Amino acid sequence: MRKKTVWAGLLLLGVCLVAACSDNGETQARQHLQKAEQALKDGKFNEAKLQIDSIRTQYPKAFDVRKEGIALMQQIDLAEQQRSLAYLDSTLAVQQQLVAEAKEGLVLEKDTAYQEVGNYFHPKQTVERTLYRSFLRGQVDEVGNMTLTSIYWGERHAHHHAVKVVAKDGTFAETPAPADVYESDDVGWKTEKADYPLGKDGGVVPFIAMNHGVQPMKVHYIGERSYVISLRPEDGEAIVKVYKLSQLLTALEQTKKQREEALRKIAFVERKMKENNK
Repeated sequence: MRKKTVWAGLLLLGVCLVAACSDNGETQARQHLQKAEQALKDGKFNEAKLQIDSIRTQYPKAFDVRKEGIALMQQIDLAEQQRSLAYLDSTLAVQQQLVAEAKEGLVLEKDTAYQEVGNYFHPKQTVERTLYRSFLRGQVDEVGNMTLTSIYWGERHAHHHAVKVVAKDGTFAETPAPADVYESDDVGWKTEKADYPLGKDGGVVPFIAMNHGVQPMKVHYIGERSYVISLRPEDGEAIVKVYKLSQLLTALEQTKKQREEALRKIAFVERKMKENNK
């Protein structure tokens, strides 16, 4: 009886092994597929992908389940991008409101005849209100690119090629040499202008933002002739306000690009799903 029991057990084991081999792992693979489907319903996209990857790597001959897994992976990709799109839409609405608030009190200068993108200025720094004085001006275009401009006006040229902003405590930030410096001579009065894009300004703009309202600052024009002015509170305020708008616009533009990318991915996945269902 003992021998018969052993042989019966071995026979049953053999039958199970044959059955397992005959379905090419379909049974186990389908268990992973079911887990992936549940993870998708629960919004656990990474877990769902891992379950499908397990089918691909562990059960290469479970062809029917692998095919279903590919279709399910497309559903996961679609759900993931749709969730991302919803988040980006929500973020975009908040950012647009913040940008609208930051624009309040600023002036948009744009000549539609030759400008595709206009520039925002503080009203105290528009051209008509800053004639015949030396100062630092901040401006930002409609997509967030900010520029700091050093403007010099006097009876003699300073031929400046950089500016250094020095706080009362001795700390400072200095611009690198700009790509171009514009100089002119108007009825004996000398004008110079140099532009420093944000990020290539030597940290002068963030330095002004950090110290504005905290301690007074002076602007040193560095060139053939030494020239120093105090940074007026209203000029510091103008630069800080423009800087804030620049940061918000830059973030807004980045979110718009991410949203466009999500829409492209959704369109691609939907197209592939449609092709597979033909």
